[in-house]
Amino acid sequence: MESNFTQEQQYSEAKKRMKEIKGFYVHLIVNVFSAIIIIIVNLMFVPGFHFFWLALGGMLIATFIHWLVVFGISSFSLGKDWEEKKIREIMDQNNKNS
Repeated sequence: MESNFTQEQQYSEAKKRMKEIKGFYVHLIVNVFSAIIIIIVNLMFVPGFHFFWLALGGMLIATFIHWLVVFGISSFSLGKDWEEKKIREIMDQNNKNS
């Protein structure tokens, strides 16, 4: 019974993680297409002033922060489940010492 609950919980966590990853990739694709449109509009209407660098910089910062939340922070164990990982680590140490 408990094993079944654990499997369902793992499936739920994996599904949530997959949703986060898909959200990042959608964000990345939208940013790429938006950047192309912004560059084209800038070069067509105001070719003497390249304001698109400001927009690209902002989009790059936002994409990096989103990447950090989805991939980066979890690899450093600073994500949402940091406390749970520490509890498991302490429990494993206690089981080894016993």
